[in-house]
Amino acid sequence: MYDYMKALQERFDKKPPERLVRAVQSAREEVREGMDDEKRKKLLRLLDAQNMLLEEATLLSFTAGFKLAWGIAGELGAPYSYDTDEEQTAQDAHSKD
Repeated sequence: MYDYMKALQERFDKKPPERLVRAVQSAREEVREGMDDEKRKKLLRLLDAQNMLLEEATLLSFTAGFKLAWGIAGELGAPYSYDTDEEQTAQDAHSKD
């Protein structure tokens, strides 16, 4: 189930904006510049742990949302198709032009 939810998350989740990723990387480099090797290692371990925690929290949140949506869809009795939804979104965007 974990692998299945991870694959679904990768399909539906949007990636963070590039400007935010660059800002974090820039700030990390600024902090690292004034540190000796031992402090750098500690900082990298802290950042790795923080990233793993964030990844896990994101997956748990996605899984909870998926289960909630699945339950609502089941109660409504309406089947959902991602492909059909994408086609409808494309048609709606085309009709606006």
